[in-house]
Amino acid sequence: MTAGIRTGDGLEVRVTGGVVRGVREGALLAWRGMPYAAPPKGALRFRAPVPVRAWSGIRAAGEFGAMAPQARVVRLARPVTVLAQTDEDCLTVNVAAPEREAGAPALPVMVFVHGGGYSAGSSRDFSGQGESFVRSGRVVYVSFNYRLGALGYLDFTRYSTGRRAFDANLGLRDQVAVLRWVRRNIAAFGGDPSRVTIFGESAGGNAITTLMTMPTARGLFAGAIAQSPPPDAVYPRELAARWAAEYLALLREEVREVAPDRVVAPPDRLLADAAADDLVAASVALQVRTPDLYPGAFCFAPVIDGSVVPERPFVAFRDGRAHRVPLIIGTNDREGSIFRGRVDILPRTPSRIADLFARAPGHARQAMRDVWPDLPARRSAADFGGDFGFWYPSTRVADTGSRHAPVWSYRFDFAPRLLKLVGLDATHGVEMFALFDRTDVPLARVITSLGGYEEYAAAGERMRRLWLHFVEHGDPGPTWPRYDEPARSTLVIDATDRIESDPRAARRRAWDAFAPALAG
Repeated sequence: MTAGIRTGDGLEVRVTGGVVRGVREGALLAWRGMPYAAPPKGALRFRAPVPVRAWSGIRAAGEFGAMAPQARVVRLARPVTVLAQTDEDCLTVNVAAPEREAGAPALPVMVFVHGGGYSAGSSRDFSGQGESFVRSGRVVYVSFNYRLGALGYLDFTRYSTGRRAFDANLGLRDQVAVLRWVRRNIAAFGGDPSRVTIFGESAGGNAITTLMTMPTARGLFAGAIAQSPPPDAVYPRELAARWAAEYLALLREEVREVAPDRVVAPPDRLLADAAADDLVAASVALQVRTPDLYPGAFCFAPVIDGSVVPERPFVAFRDGRAHRVPLIIGTNDREGSIFRGRVDILPRTPSRIADLFARAPGHARQAMRDVWPDLPARRSAADFGGDFGFWYPSTRVADTGSRHAPVWSYRFDFAPRLLKLVGLDATHGVEMFALFDRTDVPLARVITSLGGYEEYAAAGERMRRLWLHFVEHGDPGPTWPRYDEPARSTLVIDATDRIESDPRAARRRAWDAFAPALAG
C-alpha cells in the first residue's frame, strides 16, 4: 500500500511510520492517536522531537492518544467529564475528514492548536475535535497533543552536560513537527498540503503568532487565525533561566519525601529521573507563585533562544520578518473577567497593578488613570489585566502585521444572560462553544440556561462561516473590511454584527504611552 492510497472502505491509510485504520462516524471519517514523533521519554525527555518509530501491521487509530502530563482535573468543557489518561508518550495527531467520492478535489486543511496556558488541555477537548467544521464538507481538520508545563515550556539548556543535553521551546518544536507531518501526509486524507491554515485560542493563539515568526515554520502554512492570543508572552533567556532555577528548587521539595537521594542530585540527573507526577506538581507550584513575583508575566511560554525563536515576535511583525500570510486576530469583550482564583494569572490585583504603574513612564501614568479612574476596583482591574495580556498586544500585532500582509481584526462581544448577571460578560474563551457548535457540553448548557441560546449559537455559526471562507479563499469575505492602521476596522461579533473603526481608541492610546515596550 503506497502513501496516499486507501483501502476500499477508505479507512486504512499509510502515513509516516506505517498503516493506520480509522473509524467512520456517520459522514465523518476520523483517524486519532497517530504518532507524529517518537515518544519523548527516557533519553528523549527534554529533547527536540525525533522521527516517529515505524510499526508493523495495521495500527488502530480510533481513539485519542494520551494527554500530556498535567494536573488531573475534571474539565466541564469536555463532552464527557472523565479523568483522561496522561503520559509523556503524548505526541499524537488526529485527522477528521468528510466522506467523499474517490478522486474528489483535495480540501483545504485546518490545524488547531489547543489552549490551556501551556500547562493543561488536549486535542480530546471539544474544540480539538472540530466536527462542525468537518461536517460542512469543506475542510480536513487536524488536532494534536504537544508537551506542556515544565516538559514543554521551561528552558533547562543551561543545565546541559556531557551526559545529557536539554533543548528549549519543546512545545513549539512539537508544533512544527506536526506541521511537517501534515505537509507529508495530509494528501492521504484528502487534504491539500499547500492550503493549510493554523488556528488556536489563548495559549494556542500565542502559538499561532509565535509560529508566524519562526524560521523553522516558514512555508508550512498559508494562513493563520489567532483567537484571544497573549502575543507578547514570549520571554528572554535571562528571565527563563530564573524560572528554571526556581522550578528546580520546587522540584527538589517535591521529591524530598519519596526519593531523598535525588534531592542532592545534580540538575541534569534530577530532571531525568523525576517522576512525571512530581514534574507536574512542581509546575503547578511555579505557576501559582509567578504572577505575584513577576506581575504581567507567565512562566510557561516560549523563550527567545536565538534560533527556534530568534527574536520577540513583536519585532518580527514590526520589521516585516513574520511570515507574510493572511491573518485573522481578535479578542473577546472582557478577556480578564474570568481570571480569578486558581487561574488568577493576570496583573489584576492591587500589588500587581502597582508594579506595572511603577515600571511605566511617569508621563503616561495619569493618562492610564484617566482611562481607569477607579483602579484597582474589581471590574476595572479585570479589564486592565485583560487589556495588558490579550487585547492591547493583539492590536499591536494587527497594526504592525497589516503593514506587510493582509490582516482582519475582530472582537467577540456576545454574552448569554447568565454571564452578564455574574459579571463575566463575553470573557476569555466564551466564543469557543459557539464557534465549534458545542453548546451541548455541560458548561455551555449552564451559561445559556437563563436565555440567549439561539443568539449565541447563531453568532458562532456566523463566525464559523467566516473562518471557513478564510480557509478556502485567504480572506473572510466581502462584508469584513481588511484591517489597516488609519481605519483599524474591526468586526464586532454580537447579537447583530457590526464594523467599528478604531474601537476603544482612548484606551489604545493610553496603552501606547504606558507600555512602550509593547507599543514598539
